[in-house]
Amino acid sequence: MAAGSSSNYWEDLRKQARQLENELDLKLVSFSKLCTSYSHSSAREGRRDRYSSDTTPLLNGSSQDRMFETMAVEIEQLLGRLTGINDKMAEYTNSAGVPSLNAALMHTLQRHRDILQDYTHEFHKTKTNFLAIRERENLLGSVRKDIESYKSGSGVNNRRTELFLKEHEHLRNSDRLIEETISIAMATKENMTSQRGMLKSIQSKMNTLANRFPAVNNLIQRINLRKRRDSLILGGVIGICTILLLLYAFH
Repeated sequence: MAAGSSSNYWEDLRKQARQLENELDLKLVSFSKLCTSYSHSSAREGRRDRYSSDTTPLLNGSSQDRMFETMAVEIEQLLGRLTGINDKMAEYTNSAGVPSLNAALMHTLQRHRDILQDYTHEFHKTKTNFLAIRERENLLGSVRKDIESYKSGSGVNNRRTELFLKEHEHLRNSDRLIEETISIAMATKENMTSQRGMLKSIQSKMNTLANRFPAVNNLIQRINLRKRRDSLILGGVIGICTILLLLYAFH
């Protein structure tokens, strides 16, 4: 009868352990989803802050924080209860009256201990990740607030700076145009100087030729005088003919 009651006690402990393990499995899945959604919402909020002036978060961070704290407490309580069940199972295996069953009981106990260890490790890992993400978001939120405060407080200075920069750019453009105009003027001056030098050189060569060949110069002067005399004679003949025609016409 005592053996039967001990067996029932062991089965009852195993039943409680399996029930707590199932509850912990569901809680840890929900806990992990909460942390993942918090991370994704923080990333979306960061992108909205970069590309838009709307800084309203997509999800309520304080609500998620309360859910995190509540679920963390519930999971810690379940882990504590499961630890207590495992301790009771260890006490039972140490006081079991049937040595042939002791190895099987120890194997079962070790499996429940491994499950407890895995759940504890998963819980602490997820909790640590969540706290790290929340700390980072709090820091980024503080930085964004400081930036917005700086922008709102220094709006006038920013406008003045923009005006100064625009004026500076206009002055730079004007200086560049003046430099281009001066360069064009200098190039034109150099070109005219070069042409004047060429003309002086041609004139000098012509004078040299004239001085070197005086006969040619005299011949050119005679030709010019004869052309001028012929023009005068031709003009006189045309004048006389015109007068004679007029006298004939009026008589």
